[in-house]
Amino acid sequence: MPLPPPLRRPHVALDCRYLGPRPSGIGEVVAALVNHLPSLAPDFQFTFLRHASRDEPLSNAANVREVIVRAPANGPVTLLHLPLAVDLRGIDLFHAPANILPGGLTMPSITTIHDTMWLTHPKWCNPALWGRIEQHFYGHGIRRALTRSAVIATVSEASRTEIVRIRPESAARVAVTRSGVADDFHPVSTDPETLARLGLAPERRYVLIVGQGAPYKNHEGALRAFAQACGSSPDIDLVLVQRRGGQRQEFAELVRALGLDGRVCVLEPIDRAALVQLYSAAAALLHPSFIEGFGNPVAEAMACGCPVITSNCSAMPEVAGGAALLVDPYDTTSIAAALRRVTQDPALAAELRQLGLARAAELDWRAFAAANLALYRKVLAAPA
Repeated sequence: MPLPPPLRRPHVALDCRYLGPRPSGIGEVVAALVNHLPSLAPDFQFTFLRHASRDEPLSNAANVREVIVRAPANGPVTLLHLPLAVDLRGIDLFHAPANILPGGLTMPSITTIHDTMWLTHPKWCNPALWGRIEQHFYGHGIRRALTRSAVIATVSEASRTEIVRIRPESAARVAVTRSGVADDFHPVSTDPETLARLGLAPERRYVLIVGQGAPYKNHEGALRAFAQACGSSPDIDLVLVQRRGGQRQEFAELVRALGLDGRVCVLEPIDRAALVQLYSAAAALLHPSFIEGFGNPVAEAMACGCPVITSNCSAMPEVAGGAALLVDPYDTTSIAAALRRVTQDPALAAELRQLGLARAAELDWRAFAAANLALYRKVLAAPA
């Protein structure tokens, strides 16, 4: 009697093109999926779409094949008709992890929508003229995702609430797969040589800000609050790591106007080990964003034992989980008061460090990948 043909493994394509030269929160999400999905689902076949600038493989797992795609993740070919750039025949499910659903897909899809800012507050993303073009681009891709995705994944309850508010009929298709924090974010001993290489005086205390220079990050508010709280305390500085440039000239002018010359250091994107060093040695992370899909710096700082001050709105309280001081991001006085408390009260800072470490331990990337895998199985099991 002939043997039955072997069962065909489900074939999932994951768009990994955000794993390129520039670090980002979405890149962290994609890296978690790349690192954990193959071992969590040995019964699946995965195709990873790889950024053309990346030379090394994303994975060595036996159930992964990689395809280099020269079209950018946030480019016109992707938005209009991705199959022009990559052969997707044989794919049973496509996962778009970066807010927009590509055009031309014929298989079921899952889109991870991190936040809805391009629909609700586009000027917070990019107030420049180019931002108007980006608004149409991202707006179209997000609306397509809301309409056509079999499942809409998102990284926080706050983002889920906002998605459902914008598109109530999508409620049954929206699922939260909560983001995590990578294991290499952990407390390390202060390395004076690393700090000096970054242009910092190792003996001086500093408050740290990490994030791209978009308006929603509220770097101007953070700077004003620092001046109010620490302007008369010459022993503490402000260090800003901008993962993506903002209005540098305007920021520099505000530094001078506030009398903070020589006390504010703006760093270009730095390597991961240096970032861990900065988190570990900082007096506090200041993260008073107006809105976040998740807020990776909050989780990263907590994991490194850094006291956190963050906003009392959007996803930040959810991510902090009671382990941070919460402030009104629209109220400079509120931010400044929290800064004074953390920088002047060693006992409070120590308490926040311990609370943050415990909270960060709950933010697990493997659990995040497993939650996404459960969504894959759900979509693939649904009747055609």
